[in-house]
Amino acid sequence: MNFDEKKYNAQFEQYMNIPDEKFQLAHKDEKLGEKKLQTKPVGFFRDAMGRFAKNKGSVICGFILLILALYAIIAPIVSPYSATAYDGYYSYALPKNSLCVNLGLGFWDGTSKQSMNQQTYDYYSAIPGAVTEVISEYEQTDAGKTVKMYDVKIDSYAKVGFATQLLTAAEFEQAMAWQEESGHQLFYPVIDEKKIKNRAYKNNPNVWYSHNPKGVADRDENGNFIDIYKRDKEGNVQMYVSKMKGAQYQCRVLYSEWYYYQHGVYPSFLFGADNFGYDIFSRLALGARLSLILSISVASISLVIGIVIGALEGYYGGWFDLLFERIKEILWEIPTVVFMSLFQIYLASKVGPIVTLFFCFIFFNWIGTSSTVRAQFYRFKGQEYVLAARTLGAKDSRIIFKHILPNAAGFIITTSVLSIPGVIFTEANMTYLGIVNLQSSTLTSVGTMLNNAQSALSTYPHAIFFPAAFIAILLICFNIFGNGLRDAFNPSLRGAED
Repeated sequence: MNFDEKKYNAQFEQYMNIPDEKFQLAHKDEKLGEKKLQTKPVGFFRDAMGRFAKNKGSVICGFILLILALYAIIAPIVSPYSATAYDGYYSYALPKNSLCVNLGLGFWDGTSKQSMNQQTYDYYSAIPGAVTEVISEYEQTDAGKTVKMYDVKIDSYAKVGFATQLLTAAEFEQAMAWQEESGHQLFYPVIDEKKIKNRAYKNNPNVWYSHNPKGVADRDENGNFIDIYKRDKEGNVQMYVSKMKGAQYQCRVLYSEWYYYQHGVYPSFLFGADNFGYDIFSRLALGARLSLILSISVASISLVIGIVIGALEGYYGGWFDLLFERIKEILWEIPTVVFMSLFQIYLASKVGPIVTLFFCFIFFNWIGTSSTVRAQFYRFKGQEYVLAARTLGAKDSRIIFKHILPNAAGFIITTSVLSIPGVIFTEANMTYLGIVNLQSSTLTSVGTMLNNAQSALSTYPHAIFFPAAFIAILLICFNIFGNGLRDAFNPSLRGAED
């Protein structure tokens, strides 16, 4: 390509002859400098929470954990049944939801289907409200004899029927006055024990009807029961038996009405009742409260101890690191079950089972946290930004808390959060196996409830289902929630979700 020197010189002279008035300064009256950011600065934790919010699974699990925590706090307060009160008459009462009962859905109504012979059918038929539905009647052969059988639905609350109460004269008069005022019948005629023909029915307040030696009820021409009440010389039924020269009255009451008289509500437990007659709904909340408080306290204290020891090990190393690593190795080899068993035997009687359990968890739980912190400090203390901070004269405390810990926060938080379900699971195992006994009228735990219900797994599965479901949901949600926090607080994953 030929270069035209004359044409180039002509264009150059043309540009060189441009008048000065055609030139203008671009920033004549402006001060040049850094411009103010149009957006607010985003800190480390705010950025982490923003990225955590994008993890839908972890957010949902966080809400579930919040609901479980609120349940543990609020349920014993709002429940009409005290978590510390029990009634043996309603042992293993089935779950009952008033809404399901009113809608007639046929489940969660406190009833169960049972097959029974004539004797048992007569027994429950004589109790008001015990038989809610006769599903079918049929005959079957038993030992060469044809017997009549019934498939019926039995109300687990109403089947308690009648009960014998021993009252003082003042208590009897007060209850009679309430009966007349409220219209609820409490008292029923007492039974003449001399007319009981089946020995198995002796002292049973529900057998108020005439029956043969096998227990089958005698009926009149209309098919109704024939009573065997005590009567005076005039033929009037007796409502009580006087004892202690009139100081005490032995009475026969319908127990559901007596419960209403005592508590102001009829028995209707949402999750059913356990083997002692505790309301599982409020009792489980009480146990969950203990498990959560214990686990969160242990995790918090273990986190502080683990961060201090792990940071010193990882940052300084040397003899301190060597000493504590040997100590942790020795502690780690001690069987947890054996250690807790020994402490429960020799220490629980002095300071109580909860303090002993708390000490045992602290004794072991800091080891995992300190190992995680130590590994993270060894990983980050040689990074360029740490070396640069040390070169600029930053103190060890600033390097530890401002430069290394924030970068290790993801793993540390995950370890501490995941230690919470670990403590809950271990506590549940210890109480389930009977190594730790937390059962009392004012104290329980989820593991204790599982231990008490294991003998009734096949007959009353609700007693073990609700505690097992609670702890399963709690552990799953804690794990997913902890993994979400780990990803959110890990700086190396920043931007990976975009």
